Amino acid sequence: MPTDVLGVILAGGQATRMGGGDKGLLDLGGRPILAHVIDRLAPQVGAMALNANGDPARFEAFGLPVLPDPIPGFAGPLVGVLAGLDWAAGQGAETIVIVAADTPFFPTDLVTHLRKQASDMAHPLVLAATPRGQAETKSMSGSGLIRHPTFGLWPTALRHDLRAALMDGLRKVVLWTDKHGGREAVFDDALDPFFNVNTPEDLDAARRRAEV
Repeated sequence: MPTDVLGVILAGGQATRMGGGDKGLLDLGGRPILAHVIDRLAPQVGAMALNANGDPARFEAFGLPVLPDPIPGFAGPLVGVLAGLDWAAGQGAETIVIVAADTPFFPTDLVTHLRKQASDMAHPLVLAATPRGQAETKSMSGSGLIRHPTFGLWPTALRHDLRAALMDGLRKVVLWTDKHGGREAVFDDALDPFFNVNTPEDLDAARRRAEV
């Protein structure tokens, strides 16, 4: 377990395509999606927290600190990243890995692979990526890779720069990571490891996949 890396699960979105609510609390194989995410992340990090807004009591059963967005208005995943960076800095950590609460099949070697790509970086900043065709609606890089902005390694040292950028209106993850020399770690799995539940149809597909 890399105890020097802390994990932050992003669950601060509004889930508009699911009709609202918390996607991480939807049932998958008799357990909430979030429980599957926690099980995958826990062996890879030293401690975990959950970024979510609203009443934190609904997540009490998971036993994690709940971090609200530090900037109001549902300004996107970057604000959740900032919440995680502030929390981790308070714990004395230099690095966090972020994952999404609606993505139950992400790699069990996520942190190891991200850190390998960041081994010579002064401030580790690496996003997960997959080859084109493995996912449909993510962020395309110039190299033809599809970046997954809600899965990555982030340095607490850059949190103040991120806060300033957010206050200036920045919302797109890759604009900020590219500015700071961010890299990609490629995960070339047969099944899309970053498949996420955005719609009721996605939930049906996730349930079928979980049964295999």
